[in-house]
Amino acid sequence: MAYKVPDLRYAYDALEPHIDEQTMRLHHDRHHQAYVDKANAALAGTRWEDVRPRELLTRLDELPSELRATVRDNAGGQYNHCMLWRSMSPQGGGEPHGELGEAITAAFGSFVAFSDELKQAGVSRFGSGWAWLVCDGSRLAVVSTPNQDNPVSDGRVPLLGLDVWEHAYYLRYQNRRPDYIDAWLNTIDWEVVAERYAEVPRLARLFRSLNA
Repeated sequence: MAYKVPDLRYAYDALEPHIDEQTMRLHHDRHHQAYVDKANAALAGTRWEDVRPRELLTRLDELPSELRATVRDNAGGQYNHCMLWRSMSPQGGGEPHGELGEAITAAFGSFVAFSDELKQAGVSRFGSGWAWLVCDGSRLAVVSTPNQDNPVSDGRVPLLGLDVWEHAYYLRYQNRRPDYIDAWLNTIDWEVVAERYAEVPRLARLFRSLNA
């Protein structure tokens, strides 16, 4: 089953003024498509071609050495970006409530402290990569990964990913990554993130079984 780039749930210009239409078109239609094309080409005809990206990323050590880096980069690009598009909404922003909001306060002290830590993780990521809100064991944490690496490869459950590759922001924000992150925070769909948080027990069990 070949990977595909999913359609956006909103128009390309729906996230303006935070994320501009041209960036969304290039990011979704070209950059994401490139990861999909390379992953499909690498996996075609192998016993791994029907395995979902999330599972592949938890089993990288089982892949042939000649496939491992390509899968990490491109199946990672597929998984990361599918999460990203669903994490954003024209009605996004604000703060999460309920169990997710309580968990963020317990882990970071306040929502503001969490936002500051996520921003710092994104600003301080050298070169290209991501900043993540993850469930690390029984507690939430912020981590950063290079390139298209995903926290699932380290046994963590990703809840929210912030893309800090330059192609995610350079057309509008140039080298002002902090300004981009401030704007991006206004697009987060906290209902989607809360749904992922509710799935943490099941996903944690799944990852443990895959790594057993």
